[in-house]
Amino acid sequence: MRKLSISVPPDVAERLERESNASAYITQAVRDRMRLDALDAELAHQGIPITEQGVAEARARRAAVEADWSPERRRALRERARQHALGAAAGTLEQPAA
Repeated sequence: MRKLSISVPPDVAERLERESNASAYITQAVRDRMRLDALDAELAHQGIPITEQGVAEARARRAAVEADWSPERRRALRERARQHALGAAAGTLEQPAA
């Protein structure tokens, strides 16, 4: 382990002060970002660059689709995602057939 001294904006400091283990919280956030950066790099390597414009367009398309969802469908999808996350955490997800 290495000890670092960092400066953060007030809103970030306030959020970290609410954490019981700010170091673990920051470590996880940085690792999450590292995974996203690695995914972006791999996609770019495969010829699929991620751009701010492309992200904005994808978000707009998603918002347009979600605007048509009924409250019941939204609840069902949230529950499905929750069950999937619980299964992944428990290691009980079925693997797709090869």
